Amino acid sequence: MKPRTPIAPFALLIFFSSSITYCFAGNVTYDSRSLIINGRRELIISAAIHYPRSVPGMWPGLVQQAKEGGVNTIESYVFWNGHELSPGKYYFGGRFNLVKFIKIIQQARMYMILRIGPFVAAEYNYGGIPVWLHYIPGTVFRNDTEPFKYHMQKFMTLIVDMMKREKLFASQGGPIILAQVENEYGYYESFYGEGGKRYALWAAKMAVAQNIGVPWIMCQQFDTPDPVINTCNSFYCDQFTPHSPSMPKIWTENWPGWFKTFGGRDPHRPSEDIAFSVARFFQKGGSVHNYYMYHGGTNFGRTAGGPFITTSYDYEAPIDEYGLPRNPKWGHLKELHGAIKLCEHALLNGERSNLSLGSSQEADVYADSSGACAAFLANMDDKNDKTVVFRNVSYHLPAWSVSILPDCKKVVFNTANVRAQSSTVEMVPENLQPSEASPDNGSKGLKWQVFKEIAGIWGEADFVKSGFVDHINTTKDTTDYLWYTTSIIVNENEEFLKNGSRPVLLIESKGHALHAFANQELQGSASGNGTHPPFKYKNPISLKAGKNEIALLSMTVGLQNAGPFYEWVGAGITSVKITGFNSGTLDLSTYSWTYKIGLQGEHLGIYNPGYRNNINWVSTMEPPKNQPLTWYKAVVKQPPGDEPIGLDMLKMGKGLAWLNGEEIGRYWPRKSRKSSPHDECVQECDYRGKFNPDKCITGCGEPSQRWYHIPRSWFKPSENILVIFEEKGGDPTKITFSIRKISGFPK
Repeated sequence: MKPRTPIAPFALLIFFSSSITYCFAGNVTYDSRSLIINGRRELIISAAIHYPRSVPGMWPGLVQQAKEGGVNTIESYVFWNGHELSPGKYYFGGRFNLVKFIKIIQQARMYMILRIGPFVAAEYNYGGIPVWLHYIPGTVFRNDTEPFKYHMQKFMTLIVDMMKREKLFASQGGPIILAQVENEYGYYESFYGEGGKRYALWAAKMAVAQNIGVPWIMCQQFDTPDPVINTCNSFYCDQFTPHSPSMPKIWTENWPGWFKTFGGRDPHRPSEDIAFSVARFFQKGGSVHNYYMYHGGTNFGRTAGGPFITTSYDYEAPIDEYGLPRNPKWGHLKELHGAIKLCEHALLNGERSNLSLGSSQEADVYADSSGACAAFLANMDDKNDKTVVFRNVSYHLPAWSVSILPDCKKVVFNTANVRAQSSTVEMVPENLQPSEASPDNGSKGLKWQVFKEIAGIWGEADFVKSGFVDHINTTKDTTDYLWYTTSIIVNENEEFLKNGSRPVLLIESKGHALHAFANQELQGSASGNGTHPPFKYKNPISLKAGKNEIALLSMTVGLQNAGPFYEWVGAGITSVKITGFNSGTLDLSTYSWTYKIGLQGEHLGIYNPGYRNNINWVSTMEPPKNQPLTWYKAVVKQPPGDEPIGLDMLKMGKGLAWLNGEEIGRYWPRKSRKSSPHDECVQECDYRGKFNPDKCITGCGEPSQRWYHIPRSWFKPSENILVIFEEKGGDPTKITFSIRKISGFPK
C-alpha cells in the first residue's frame, strides 16, 4: 500500500481564530504532569523577552507578537545591576520599569515567569550582579558569605515586596505563575565546595520563606530541596527528569539560536530543529517550555557581558532584534504551538504509552477514558526518512522529525515540514540629513562638530604607581577605558635612529583590548577574542631622540558573566617591553606609570544634549577621517517612515554611540575569524542531528555586527543629536541610518 500521511492544514487556523484567553487565578500548584492553575492543568508555552533589551515603546508590540505566535506566557530575568546602581540606590524607570512591563503582559491576558535570580548570566555584564558588590569586604559571589547573602536577600525581598504591592503574583490575581531563585548554579556548585552547597540550600529556603503563593523554581540545580522545582537548560531537554517524581517537567531555556561575539561568526539554528526539540519535549511528558530567547533584543550601552558579546543580542530568535517576526521560524513555531495545544487535554490527563516503530522510531500515545487521544510519532534517525505503521496506517516520517496527531489519526504538523512563508529582511540605507531645526540647514550638507581627546593624561592624574594595576579593580566598570602612561629617554646614539629602522613594542595583557600611542601618535591596536581575552601585542614603534611619552589605552569589552568565581577574573596590561635598543630589550614593566580613568569626553558628559561644560568643539563640513580618539557630533533628521532603524557603522573602527543622550552601545565592525581549523561556514544548514552553536555558522570574513539598533522612540520629530566616540579611526561621512524592511510575509 502506498504510504499516506493524513494532513489537516486548516486545523491550526481554526484553533487560533477561536482562541486563547487566560483567566488569572488565585491558586497555582503542580503535580507530576503540569502546573495546576485555578484547579486546571495547563500547558505553558513561554517566550523570553528581556525588558532592558528593548524599550517601553516596543513592549506592547513584542508581547502581542508573541501571543499571536501561540505563546501564552512571557519570561524575563530581573536585572539587579540595572536596578540597584549603588547600595540602597534603586532605579525602576525607562527600560528598567519592571512593573510596567509585567502589567503590559497582564493586559495582554498572558502569564509571566519571573526569574528573580538575582544572578542571571544571560551574556549580561557581570551576570547581572552589581559590580559594587564585589568590593564589599568578605564577599564571594554565589557562596556562603554573609555580605553576598545579605545583599542578595535584600534585593530579592525588595522585588518580591514590589510584586506583592502591585498584586502581580497569581495568588493575588496577577500574571506571575512561577518565580525563580538563583540560576544554573548546578553547573558550578562543585567548584564552590561545601560553601556552595550551603549557599544553594540557603537560597532555596530563603526563597520559599518569601511566601509568594506560587511555586519557586531553581534552574539547572540537580539537588534542589522540596518544594523548589529544578528545571532544564539545553538544546534538548526531552530526556530531562525532575529531581522529585511529584514535580512537573520544566524547560526554562530552549535556545532557538545563539549569541554573537565581536570577531565571531553568525550562528544559526534551523526552524526544523528547534521545532523537533520542542515537540520531543512535550512528547516525553514536558508541560512548561520556555524559548530563550523569543526576542533577544539589544545590549544597549555597556550592558553586554562576555567579554566581547556584541551589542546585538538577536539570538536568531523568532522575533528579531528590531521587533519583527523572523520567518519562517516564527510562523513554523506558531503552527507547532497550535498543534501542541490541540493535544493539551490528552497530554495532561491521559495515560502515556510508548511504542517502538523501528530502530530509531517511536510513538508516544496519550489516551484517557473519555476517548481523548493524542500521539507523537518521532524519527530520531538523523539521515534517513522512514515509513512507519501506526494503528494500521502508514506514516512518512522525515529524518529527525516529529509528527503530531491530536486525535491519534491525522497529522496536523510535522517538525521537518516547513509551511510557513519565508520573509526577506533588507537594511535600506538612509543618508544622515541635517535637521531642519539646525542652524546649518541652509548648507549643502551635514555639519559636524569634532573634539579630539588627548592620548594619555588629561587633567590631573588619578594616581602614579610603579608597575601595573588591574584594569577592572581600578575603573570598577565605571568606564571601558583606563590610561597607562610613562615616558622614556632615547639616546641620540641609538642605532635605529641612524639606520631608519624602528624598535618593536611588546605588550602582554589579560584583556580585553588596547591602543598603543607614542608621542600622541597611534602605533597600533590589539585585542583578545571571545573565548580567550589574554593577548599579546607586537608592533614597531616610532621613537625620537630625547623624551618619548608612551600612552596605552586599555579597554574592557563587557565583563565576565558566568563561571565559578567569575568576579575575580581581571583585565589590563601585565607586561611592556621594547626591543631594538643598543643595550638590548628595555623592560618598562617596573617603571613608574601614571594612570587616568576614562576619557575626558566621558567625564564632561559631552554625549548628553544638556551638558553645560565648555569644550573646544570644532565645526566642519569635512570631518577628519582615520583619526583616533575623536568625538563626532551632528544634528540630524529622523529617518522617514515607521520601520525600525539601525546605525550602519561599517566604515568606522571601534567606539561608542549615543542618540539624544541614549546609549546605543559599543560598536566594533570587527571581522569574524576562525576559532579552530575545523570552524567552517556553511552555505546551507542541515537541520538533522544534534545541534551545537558551531554547526550552522555563516558570515566568515564579514563584520560580526554592522548595524546597531536605534529604537524609534529615541528620535525626536526634528532635532536629533548623534554623538560618536571613535577610538582608532574611521570615516564618519560613511555613517548612515538603515531602515529595516521586511518583505514576503504580511505584517
